[in-house]
Amino acid sequence: MTLHEFDPALRFVAGTVGPVGQRAFYLQATDGTQLLTVGLEKQQVEILADRINDVLDQLAPAEAVEPGRPGGASEDAEPLVTPFDEDWRVQTLALSWDDERHLMVIECHDHDPDDFPDDDAGAATALDRNSLRVTLAPSAARAFARRGAALVAAGRPPCPFCGGPLDPEGHICPRANGYRR
Repeated sequence: MTLHEFDPALRFVAGTVGPVGQRAFYLQATDGTQLLTVGLEKQQVEILADRINDVLDQLAPAEAVEPGRPGGASEDAEPLVTPFDEDWRVQTLALSWDDERHLMVIECHDHDPDDFPDDDAGAATALDRNSLRVTLAPSAARAFARRGAALVAAGRPPCPFCGGPLDPEGHICPRANGYRR
């Protein structure tokens, strides 16, 4: 297994490539010497941002200052570093709090850890897997979550009937018996 560790990350951001409705979502981490870009789904970005905010609200509300406020991380509005190739696709995300160091720990894996057998026969398979581990100060984690939530919100608006994404020309809505909305 290849573990790419950014402890701490100099920059960790979510970003997109492509027009609304056809965007590809990425996470990009750098520590100044290495750059890693992994692909993931829009829903994964949304859930990660929500859960980071939940953990920070419970465990470090005083330390997780909103970006732009005194003590908060600066807003990172810069695009992803380009050109890049997707290093791998994220299958599993893990989020934890390092209570001793007061840091958020985010892990991204291109596999489900439960896929590995307990015997030695699975050892060769485990070596082919990739993982990313990023540690962030609470204010940097809050800034990451805010940017991720903004990326998701910048997409197509939801249909008021079914909640599915609306294209500029509308969509065939299942709640309206297949009529275009």
